Amino acid sequence: MQPQISVQLDDFDIGNEINQLKVDKHDIGAVVSFVGTVRDLADGLTSMTLEHYPAMTEAELARIAKEAKERWPLEGCRIIHRFGELFPGDNIVLVITASAHRQAAFDAANFIMDFLKTNAPFWKKETTSRGAKWVDANDADDKALERWQK
Repeated sequence: MQPQISVQLDDFDIGNEINQLKVDKHDIGAVVSFVGTVRDLADGLTSMTLEHYPAMTEAELARIAKEAKERWPLEGCRIIHRFGELFPGDNIVLVITASAHRQAAFDAANFIMDFLKTNAPFWKKETTSRGAKWVDANDADDKALERWQK
């Protein structure tokens, strides 16, 4: 299984991505998908801008997917992360994992998201009615990684 990784400006079609992952694969018994979207904030988010370092970002996402494949018997993995200016309700990230069994697909998707949130080189700026600010790392995201320590 070679993970499919995209970092892109354009939105994605969740159903199409799942169908593409399953093409000609009859050993898949479970497909898990996670979609992260831009949520409005209490102080009125008008937009969120995501920046990344090309090639470095894709390499880190591929490394995370490779580690997930080493931990669980995945038959497919698709990661899409958007960058640029996004608005409340827009899709940000899609993680799809496929395996013969559901628990492996669920665990791998959770693992990928936890590591993506902390290790993938993205920078996020939130713009509200009161101005714009770069978002700092989140302690809760760092804490989530502890459950994956071997």
